[in-house]
Amino acid sequence: MPNMLAFDFGAASGRAILGNLEKDKLKIHEIRRFQNDPVKFSGHLQWDILRLCHEIKESIIACSKATAGKIDSIAVDTWGVDFGLLDKEGELIENPFHYRDERTNGMVERCLDIIGKDELYSRTGIGFTQYNTIYQLLAMKFLNSRALSGAQTLLLMPDLFHYFLTGEKRAEYTEATTSQLYNHITKDWDYETIKMLGLPENIYPKIIQPGTMVGFLKEELSSELGVGKIPVTAAAGHDTASAVVSIPALSDDFIYISTGTWIMAGVEISKPVLSKKAMLNNFTNEGGFGGKITFQKNMMGTWILQECKRQWELERESYSFDQLIALAKDSSADFWIDPDDISFFAPGDMPKKIMEFCKKTGQRQPHTIGETVRSIEESLAFKCRYNTELIEEITGRKSDTLYMFGGGIKDELLCRMIADTSQKSVIAGPIEATAIGNILVQGISLGNIKNINEARTIVRNSFEIQEYLPSQDKTLQEKYSTFRKLL
Repeated sequence: MPNMLAFDFGAASGRAILGNLEKDKLKIHEIRRFQNDPVKFSGHLQWDILRLCHEIKESIIACSKATAGKIDSIAVDTWGVDFGLLDKEGELIENPFHYRDERTNGMVERCLDIIGKDELYSRTGIGFTQYNTIYQLLAMKFLNSRALSGAQTLLLMPDLFHYFLTGEKRAEYTEATTSQLYNHITKDWDYETIKMLGLPENIYPKIIQPGTMVGFLKEELSSELGVGKIPVTAAAGHDTASAVVSIPALSDDFIYISTGTWIMAGVEISKPVLSKKAMLNNFTNEGGFGGKITFQKNMMGTWILQECKRQWELERESYSFDQLIALAKDSSADFWIDPDDISFFAPGDMPKKIMEFCKKTGQRQPHTIGETVRSIEESLAFKCRYNTELIEEITGRKSDTLYMFGGGIKDELLCRMIADTSQKSVIAGPIEATAIGNILVQGISLGNIKNINEARTIVRNSFEIQEYLPSQDKTLQEKYSTFRKLL
């Protein structure tokens, strides 16, 4: 059975996971886990790309030792929208910028002054959020960026890592769609929009589908690491798309909630939804495995709690996430936030931002850490209900069950709150959904898994799944009506 190595880079951490198929079960083993901390330098937030490349190399060495030198496939998935630019020699011009960098402030409005909202949405089907690749490139244009003017190739993050590994320049479909520069009608880069915005027209690589082999590990890298010419496959490069592959659903008619730094509520469909209501509610049509579309709403997730934790640590109040959730269980909240309010987007003193939001909306301000965390948890659960109801309304897809996956499902309190406030059963699992989906796509590419239906059967056979049934306690549902007034 093949040894498949998945690199799964999230917005806060990265991991290298080894997967092995044994009959109808998948076994995974964590090879290495590491932080993925952005660095603020010269006033800008950027990714530490050399550190991440070092972690990839160390992980391949560790995996080779664990498998007696037998690695049959490698694939990388990452967060969306961010990218690196290569010069004519194929060298990286500068560190990739972080999507939360402030240079994109005001870029959505400047873009829509050039191309109308209806037209852009009809072309790309992507919601209007300032971190999208299109607005990052527009910001570079208006800042007269030398990096942009000297660029010969744009590579989104998983494609950039694949290039470092193989030397091949490709653009994987699911990641490309996050850019807001992909046209679902032509099924290629939207060159007309690119031209209208005055962006470089010749820097976008050929788009390939997940499951396509990118190339082999470069000879110099194989020699340095003491491994063979390992095939490198394009998984579903966008981490959400990879995670959706691993949903243990019995049919295609499901609603999912992906939990982590971001929360995404969505459905997997065959064609993009480009309706006025979808656009006005800022839904996004991103690529999925097998040419599918993940129609979803992106929401602020555990980022808010992560930033609170970081601030409390600066103030010498150190808590683990488990301790914070325990405090929330013993607390109550009668104030809430809209997690997607722009004030919570950038790094900073998040507890202070929550207090300011409460003051601005005429609510009581938090007094303790426990009730602050409780308010965050309830607000996230409420926003999940709000958006899943919108999904049902827009798509006509109704379900009594929500499939939750990702690191956020370790938060049992949040899972229970989502079940209670939505009055739907929550099927939670698997935790390492993204890495598992990455490995499953590799298995399909290698011919060891027939299709996505078999892949999802393997997930059901292999991993623990927890079910949360909605309780009869109506407290959260009553609070929800008050929360709705904040939106």
